[in-house]
Amino acid sequence: MMSTSLMLFTRDLRVHDNPALAAACRAERTVPVFVFDDALLGGPFAAPNRVRFLLDALADLRESLRGLGGDLVVRRGDPVAEVARLAGRTGAAELFLADERSAYARRRLAGLGELGLRVTALPGITVVPPGDLTPSGGDHYRVFTPYWRAWEASRRRPIAAAPREVRLPPGTRGGPLPEFADLTRGTPSHDLPQGGERAGRRRMARWLDGAAAGYDEDRDDLAADRTSRLSPYIKFGCVSPRELAEAGPAAFRRQLAWRDFHHQVAAAFPDLPRKEYRPRRGGWNRDEDALAAWIDGMTGVPIVDAGMRQLRREGFMHNRARLITASFLTRTLGIDWRAGLRHFNDWLADGDVADNAGNWQWVAGTGNSTRPGQAMNPLRQASRFDPRGEYVRRYVPELAGIEGPRVHRPWTLPAGQGPGPAYPAPIAELG
Repeated sequence: MMSTSLMLFTRDLRVHDNPALAAACRAERTVPVFVFDDALLGGPFAAPNRVRFLLDALADLRESLRGLGGDLVVRRGDPVAEVARLAGRTGAAELFLADERSAYARRRLAGLGELGLRVTALPGITVVPPGDLTPSGGDHYRVFTPYWRAWEASRRRPIAAAPREVRLPPGTRGGPLPEFADLTRGTPSHDLPQGGERAGRRRMARWLDGAAAGYDEDRDDLAADRTSRLSPYIKFGCVSPRELAEAGPAAFRRQLAWRDFHHQVAAAFPDLPRKEYRPRRGGWNRDEDALAAWIDGMTGVPIVDAGMRQLRREGFMHNRARLITASFLTRTLGIDWRAGLRHFNDWLADGDVADNAGNWQWVAGTGNSTRPGQAMNPLRQASRFDPRGEYVRRYVPELAGIEGPRVHRPWTLPAGQGPGPAYPAPIAELG
């Protein structure tokens, strides 16, 4: 009897450098499977931008697997129950999947471990798996700089080759991918990029051959937009963070290390998206009007509004703009970081639970920052990172006629030179 394995795809939707897929394909027959988990559908995990990106990624993965002689088996329901059914039908004795450490992933792995299969979880979601690096006397690093030093010095797993062939058991049928409207309500962002491994690898190749060389100098330049734009492809595993750590410049590796840092914090503190890692003294403001203005990109502070509108238009926001908008909400307006986190989760195609929550808490002063009292002045940030006002004019059309850096302070311009009545005055004192 031929050996058969199951390959459960989760957040590793690629065939290149996928250690779990490579291991699964050592069996004589392999069943690649993805399960739409009903427990995740309908909640914040079903945000339209991420559902659209996910469906693109799965369609692309299916095409790649078919090109290798296989297919992607698509199911909907409880992943443990669906894996059990497939194992029974195909006679599979082994199950492979990517090693994840979230509370949800741990529960899923525990359930899979009770099926009687040999279950193997292999790296692939992060460069360095959470828990592989620990400080003396602790279960995780609480400060980034020592983590970064340990991360840079750590030994990396070898990059896994893509399988040459995927052999399905006879009679195995893939099943259709669900329709977008069956998974979520709402409309994706107009300028959302196409998902999938091939789109991600094309973007990765272009960036590595071009803008990556100047990443350290240009990554905070809002108007230049020379960041990699790979974050949604990393979030869904369409490109390998391990490959990027090998090929990218040192400043970009540091960003990957920040992502790994937040993942190891979240693994040790699973309530990171809900509870303050470092409790804040005093309460938060409950100003629904200010929150609504921030969400709509109508705060009257152009650099903040530009970032918020980019988010809606593209399902993406430049990293420097994320810091500015988050600081404005939590430090200037004093509004709870969880309100901002929810809005970002609603729109970001790259909305990663650990990374998003970790960054919000860092900005709000409740997370892992060594300077929890630090706040960003949006006007100073605008002057430094959008000195000619090009980023603002790109996303705030009401201000398109204001030349140069004056666009950052439109309320100071004489009547007739400033914006029309459709653009508001600032909702907060900026100093």
